[in-house]
Amino acid sequence: MISLKQAAKVPFLQQPLHIAYCLFFTAFLVFTGLTTPDPGNWATENVLTVSLFIFLIAFYNIFRFSDASYTLILLFLMLHMYGSQHQYASNPLGEWLQQTYNLNRNPYDRLVHLGFGLLLTYPIHEVLAAGFKLPNLWTYILPVELTLSLSAVYELAEWMVADWVYKGGQAGMDFLGMQGDIWDAQKDVALAVAGSITALLITFLLRRNKVR
Repeated sequence: MISLKQAAKVPFLQQPLHIAYCLFFTAFLVFTGLTTPDPGNWATENVLTVSLFIFLIAFYNIFRFSDASYTLILLFLMLHMYGSQHQYASNPLGEWLQQTYNLNRNPYDRLVHLGFGLLLTYPIHEVLAAGFKLPNLWTYILPVELTLSLSAVYELAEWMVADWVYKGGQAGMDFLGMQGDIWDAQKDVALAVAGSITALLITFLLRRNKVR
């Protein structure tokens, strides 16, 4: 297995997995855009999605993630893009889960926030360890703090979009996906942090077992 430092020297056109991921991301983004019943909501939801994709391309030759990290990032982007295809409160998978398990709300937005922490924490950990070369302890502490901070910033950004773009009211509530829960934002942040802690615990246990 080649190291991250060695992988960073391999040109993009010689990375078939990365090429496949880029093509799949683009195809899925186009598919959700063409099939969404609400293009305005889809476009608003995917501003950050496309921004992250552009960011990864721009820094591809500056910092190269591991294949595992790129896989986790793609999985999260797919979760988010599928959510953007419909209003989160009416997501088909969420509706199925709601009916199957007799839940009082569509839980798909909860899954995405959990996925934010669970799927993106390891890439953050990798940046801190391989990119910034921080002490091992900090590569486990800072990802949780960053997940908490980014989740809070995202909730604030959602509130501003709902207030400024949708002018509040029912349209704003639908965009936020609160579904009548006044503690929706707090629960979303808590799930992201829980996912982050879980991801780091798994990382720690896998590495400890590997050392043994």
